[in-house]
Amino acid sequence: MLHSQQLKNLFLYLVYFGVLAFSCLTNAQAQITLRVTTIPEEAATEQVRKFTPLATYLEKQLDMKVQFTPVTDYPAAVESLVNKKVDLVWFGGFTFVQANIRSGGKVVPLAQREEDTKFQSVFIAKTQSGIKSLADMKGKQVSFGSQSSTSGHLMPRSYLLQANIDPEKDFKRIAYSGAHDATIASVVSGKVDAAALDITVWQKFVTENKVNTQDVNVFFTTPPYYNYNWSVHADMPTQQREKIKAALLALNPANPEHAEILKLNRATRYVPTMPENYKGLESAARSAGLLQ
Repeated sequence: MLHSQQLKNLFLYLVYFGVLAFSCLTNAQAQITLRVTTIPEEAATEQVRKFTPLATYLEKQLDMKVQFTPVTDYPAAVESLVNKKVDLVWFGGFTFVQANIRSGGKVVPLAQREEDTKFQSVFIAKTQSGIKSLADMKGKQVSFGSQSSTSGHLMPRSYLLQANIDPEKDFKRIAYSGAHDATIASVVSGKVDAAALDITVWQKFVTENKVNTQDVNVFFTTPPYYNYNWSVHADMPTQQREKIKAALLALNPANPEHAEILKLNRATRYVPTMPENYKGLESAARSAGLLQ
């Protein structure tokens, strides 16, 4: 017979190891879930629609659960990866630069769309506005996207400065829409006279007849630059990092399932990338006063 103290000790022993086993199981479950987010360049519902097929594909390729969580703004995407709250992030070029600096160089870009090796921004205005060039924007109300957006703010600002146009001095008012679709809406509604945004979002809106180019259209397209990428934290095990990269690069437009994923991502295919590709953006951001 066991004495009461022995029974009590046995009970505590079983509770302790039960808690320990549960803790180990919980940690193991956390480790086999790939946590993903993206910069909120479009509405959260659109982000989820675009990402869900890719998440399903990655789950099969990586043999692990993929959990996608939209964030509220661009800085939140940066902080999520820097603080390792997520494992994989779709960054714009500028948010990658910000995250890399914030982390002390511990953010690793894995892959970018082929389109991101020669990305462009467009400036749009109502066709009857009289705005036909960057110089015509002086004295007007102008919208950018998010302040941390590469294609919706940094690079348009950079090219404006190169054209000797200082937004703070030369524009009547500057607005920040927060997302490319909202930028288009601000011009269509007449809230602003002109705006700058991601060329691929503009092309998508035109293709899907969501904007009438007889009413609003492009009056200036920037030269090309490097942009978006999928990034991870350098603390991710190399083997897992390489598996994610291989899965992205394996997306083949000749495969109907893959073609749909690529279409939703506005991509022809994914190609490898490296930190050096974004040095030009870092220089542009410093010149524009957007990085200290």
